[in-house]
Amino acid sequence: MATASSTVTGSLGGNQRRVIPILEIVLFAVFAAAPIVLQDYITVFVTRVLILALLALSFDLVWGYSGIMSFGQALFFGAAGYGVALLARDLQITSAFIVLPVAVVIGLILSVAIGAFLLLGRHPPTTIFVALGTLASSYVADQLARAWYYLGGQNGIPSIPPMTAGGYEFVEGPAYYYLTLAVLAIVYLGCRFLVRSQFGLALAGVREHEARIAFLGYDGQRMKLAMFSLAGAIAGLAGGLYAFHEGFVWPNMLGVVLSTQIVLYALLGGVGTLIGPVIGVTAIEIASFSLSDTVPEIWPVLLGLLLLLAILFAPSGLVGLVVSERERLGDFGRPLLRSPRADAAPDDAAA
Repeated sequence: MATASSTVTGSLGGNQRRVIPILEIVLFAVFAAAPIVLQDYITVFVTRVLILALLALSFDLVWGYSGIMSFGQALFFGAAGYGVALLARDLQITSAFIVLPVAVVIGLILSVAIGAFLLLGRHPPTTIFVALGTLASSYVADQLARAWYYLGGQNGIPSIPPMTAGGYEFVEGPAYYYLTLAVLAIVYLGCRFLVRSQFGLALAGVREHEARIAFLGYDGQRMKLAMFSLAGAIAGLAGGLYAFHEGFVWPNMLGVVLSTQIVLYALLGGVGTLIGPVIGVTAIEIASFSLSDTVPEIWPVLLGLLLLLAILFAPSGLVGLVVSERERLGDFGRPLLRSPRADAAPDDAAA
């Protein structure tokens, strides 16, 4: 009995070996060292991966932690990209201290508006209703951008000037890479703190059984709206970074294809872990880059087969191969202390 009690309390107390922190440290250390050993054009490619990882992180907040299936993350991403592109084109505003906060605000305002419409009602909305609502919003925005001459129509807005900070211009390369990595690291740490807070615990309860949490006095729909809005702001930040990195924006940034792509990133890496979407983006983008270079004629088919195999043999995502379900769910609050009886020798317990 003492041995069993010790095992249980040790497990609940968080004494098991943690895998996710190791993955986080290793992955961010590799990202930090990458520009030192990579060629410049590979650094540009990995910068794009980091920006997409920020977008995938926003999806993980709404689906992995809130239970909201959103097919509209590209809407917030693309709208913010178009917003900062118009500031740069029409008003010559390129300061990072202005355009990045504006990108966040655009994503936040759009997500609050759409989230309030979809999530705040007399009854909790179904997953299908929210998924179709966000999908329709993304599709409408895509078609609007293609038809609006002021936004460049099908061609988008090209030749966006570089983002600046004082007299310094952030052009694609190591400087922009480390700026993006710093933003990703800060946002990641903030999200990690949030999902392990008391709010994160209550939100996990809403995701699992909203009616029971409502009985305890929590407004589950408003909590979901808060997380949906935060995710929209993060997606907007990613869109602002992407617009200045690529130097142009186009309707595909708003559309359904990118929204679906982000879902695949998160599902492959493992939702509900934060680090999973980052791994998923990295794995898919590296596979796409390698296959398109070696077998350009059939690389989309091969990539699709690889994704199907990964989902078949790792339904919980790549992270699920090394992370236990207990760690994926996480521990909240203070660790439980071992009782003196749990540390007693088996012979003493038997006596």
